[in-house]
Amino acid sequence: MKQQEIEILLVEDNENDAEMTILALKGSKVSNQILHLKNGVQALDYLFSTGEHLGRVVDKKPKVILLDLKMPKVNGIEVLTAIKSNPLTKEISVVILTSSKEDPDIKTCYALGANSYIVKPVDFEEFHKAVADLGVYWLLLNQPPV
Repeated sequence: MKQQEIEILLVEDNENDAEMTILALKGSKVSNQILHLKNGVQALDYLFSTGEHLGRVVDKKPKVILLDLKMPKVNGIEVLTAIKSNPLTKEISVVILTSSKEDPDIKTCYALGANSYIVKPVDFEEFHKAVADLGVYWLLLNQPPV
């Protein structure tokens, strides 16, 4: 059986934010291959073929990871550190999509190699537009290394 290629890996513990993000991305028709993981442990297991994703073919990489920072078990900064410090995953585009406007978080994420840092708009319509635009940019306009 052929493994489905995931275009967007959404790592978000808040179910409402995850649902709004998925609806916005699917509504903009940029991606049907979205995998939602609820915490950093699941994200690391998926990316590195460990734990519940043991045996997954690791050369199937998402085009972009949308990563929340404030999560249980393993937080977003720890996930970002693991992604950007590993030769297998360091070239995957990582967009921080979080409610944190904290200056130290922003600086830390960029220093670790985040490709973008977006603060989630509170207003539903603004949130929807921001995520739809995000999907268009990272999946259609951005040219990642091959």
